[in-house]
Amino acid sequence: MRLSKNFTKREFKSKDGHPMPNDVLSNIKELASNLQVLRDFLGEPIRINSAYRSPAHNKAIGGVKNSQHVLGRAADIKVRDIETKDLYLIIESLIIDGKMKDGGLGLYDTFVHYDIRGSKARWDYRK
Repeated sequence: MRLSKNFTKREFKSKDGHPMPNDVLSNIKELASNLQVLRDFLGEPIRINSAYRSPAHNKAIGGVKNSQHVLGRAADIKVRDIETKDLYLIIESLIIDGKMKDGGLGLYDTFVHYDIRGSKARWDYRK
């Protein structure tokens, strides 16, 4: 199922194979729409490391209980040849410009977490 010009539902599914509930799918569609803005801006593919996580998968990997991933509102992403700090700053700029929904934005060594929780949250977990 195509969610946007460049994203499919398959890219957002839980790594443990559990099916995605319908209420989660509506959040994933909104998330994909926001990531499409980033994709169009960059002109480069975005790799989704993790998006929806079933509650069982989230628990198995040590995710926080109230994770936005379980709700289908979050994706951990990377873009080839773009440093995570630069990707973080690009997303922040698109949020400030009103082009992407504000939410959680987390900086890690190998990926950037973006979520559409609707309230601003920022963190830097680089080592």
